Amino acid sequence: MLNLKNKTVIITGGAGLLGRAFSKACAECGANVVVTDIDERGNKLVEQIKKETKTSTVIFQKCDITDIMGIRDLIDMASKKFKRVDALVNNAYPRNKNYGRKFEDVTYVDFCENVNMHLGGYFLLTQQVAKVMMKQNYGNIINMASIYGFSAPRFEIYERTDMTMPIEYAAIKGAIINLTKYLASYLGRYNIRVNAISPGGVFNNQPESFVKKYSEKVVLGKSMANTDKVVGTLIFLLSDASKYITGQNIVVDGGWSL
Repeated sequence: MLNLKNKTVIITGGAGLLGRAFSKACAECGANVVVTDIDERGNKLVEQIKKETKTSTVIFQKCDITDIMGIRDLIDMASKKFKRVDALVNNAYPRNKNYGRKFEDVTYVDFCENVNMHLGGYFLLTQQVAKVMMKQNYGNIINMASIYGFSAPRFEIYERTDMTMPIEYAAIKGAIINLTKYLASYLGRYNIRVNAISPGGVFNNQPESFVKKYSEKVVLGKSMANTDKVVGTLIFLLSDASKYITGQNIVVDGGWSL
């Protein structure tokens, strides 16, 4: 039931840390994978996935999720190439050059721009893909949220580092969880499922002190996640094994948020 054979899946942010793992896993499970990103390194990633999985049904399309014309080109390409769009994984992480500042240093303009790019981009792409899915009378949408979409930050784990938990991120990810529920309710009549995944911290060479403090609060294994620990949940939600699940936010954090 976890087989994705012949399902066409669009994955945004496909050249990123999670996106790369998602794209490869979907290909391994038999999906037609449309990897999309603003980073053209996605082309190299696609060639690597093809080589490792021995499949030819993985393609790259450059796309900015805030650009309506680029989105329409993406959907047209996927529809013509694979005849349908079975699933969309909203995984992109757009942000401006000032993103990541501490709360007191964030300007109103930067706050609004980052919310518009990330949350607004998820809305725009989902709206356009949903039009195709509504005509098909089926579809599957998965939004990448976060533990910080429903849980308050633990700022002590960022002490003695240059890192923080950006206020924009909390606002965006909280909204994505509620956007998921709205869309599940609205699109359910068209047999379109909408769910969210809220990962905990994924290791990406963060400072040692942060990794240590974060890991101490993880119930399972006292360690940060790697991409493999998130991939399984994605495949489950994309597959027919979850065909009666919609409107849910699946938390994948090893018990960090308990």
